[in-house]
Amino acid sequence: MKVLFISTYDIQGGAAIAATRLLQAMHLAGCEVSMVVRSKQGVNTSVFTAGSEKMSRMQFYWERGVIYLHNRLSKEHLFDISIANTGVAVTKLPAFKEAEVIHLHWINQSMLSVKEIGDILSSGKKVVWTMHDMWPFTGICHYAGTCNAFTFGCSHCPYLKKPARKDLSYSVYHQKQLTYRKGNIIFTGCSRWLMELAKQSPLTQGHKVISIPNPIDTGIYLPKDKNAIRQKMGLPKERKIVLFAAMKASDKRKGIDYLIEASRLIAQKRNDLLFLIAGANGEEIVGQFSLPTQSIGYVAPHDMPDLYNAADLFVTPSLQDNLPNTIMEAMACGTPCVGFHTGGIPEMIDHRQNGYVANYQDAKDLANGLLWTLFEADTGTLSSNAREKVMEHYAQEKVTQQYKEIYKSR
Repeated sequence: MKVLFISTYDIQGGAAIAATRLLQAMHLAGCEVSMVVRSKQGVNTSVFTAGSEKMSRMQFYWERGVIYLHNRLSKEHLFDISIANTGVAVTKLPAFKEAEVIHLHWINQSMLSVKEIGDILSSGKKVVWTMHDMWPFTGICHYAGTCNAFTFGCSHCPYLKKPARKDLSYSVYHQKQLTYRKGNIIFTGCSRWLMELAKQSPLTQGHKVISIPNPIDTGIYLPKDKNAIRQKMGLPKERKIVLFAAMKASDKRKGIDYLIEASRLIAQKRNDLLFLIAGANGEEIVGQFSLPTQSIGYVAPHDMPDLYNAADLFVTPSLQDNLPNTIMEAMACGTPCVGFHTGGIPEMIDHRQNGYVANYQDAKDLANGLLWTLFEADTGTLSSNAREKVMEHYAQEKVTQQYKEIYKSR
């Protein structure tokens, strides 16, 4: 059975990394899989680009330009929404014509237009769509926050400067509604949280909606000698190390303000912690912490297992997230995690068993969780429980079997 993955990127961002990991895992499981992307940055020979780089860039700016104009020449929320008004004609590719299953991933920023999604559905091929955020079942947003308009048909979008009953979110929502009627889609949420939200949208009515997590290679992300790694990385052995990692460390949606406030509260009790900030723009925020903090910038994926092992704890104060790769990676390395009770995070972190789930947007409870995990809990038990959770639910062998069953199902 030939399967074609479609994704905007191959290694840029969490959704792309998850798609490429699944691609590699499906290969190991004996499936004939390839992936078409708009922008390739990795070296996987099963991944190829469609269209010229110049055309892709033009389409990208076209979509952003339309959003910019609708938002009255404001850059605010420019990348919080997507309208899919342009994209690659994947249905004309030989790989598409040869494939029996079309597996969509994150396809925004001019990879696929809504029209092209309709052409894919009209082809009669089996279509699976792994949802890495909410966009497949909303009008234009990737995360709706407190807005529930997607449950009855979007309008008055809070991401638009001039929200109205028949605004941009309304028109794209109804375009999607007409498009999705052209065929059958198996929507897979990476978390049960996303699956349940998707079921509330009229856009998924008449389609199958299930939950399958992202996979991870537990032979790469695994526990190592903490002291040896710290010595290699030049990190202190005597301090407790708290790791925070995000593609853009200063992104407000990642909850950095709450972590900064938690550091202030902890500093009133202890001073033997070191915060490590991995990701772009980390240097902009280190001075705001009340405890020693070090920005280490971008860390290549192959170096992340060592970084997780160097830390005593991984913290993710995200305000809304699906199934963060970072939590899965840290837990696979036996590193306990602390995060807010939001999105798919409580599905991953079992409270006081492999980490701590703090009350949502509660910096004080976040601080309590960090202190409990570092100084009160049994570190060995948390570590082994974290690794066991990943082996049981997210190991690539478990995930690929679920997808193989979907591919073969009628």
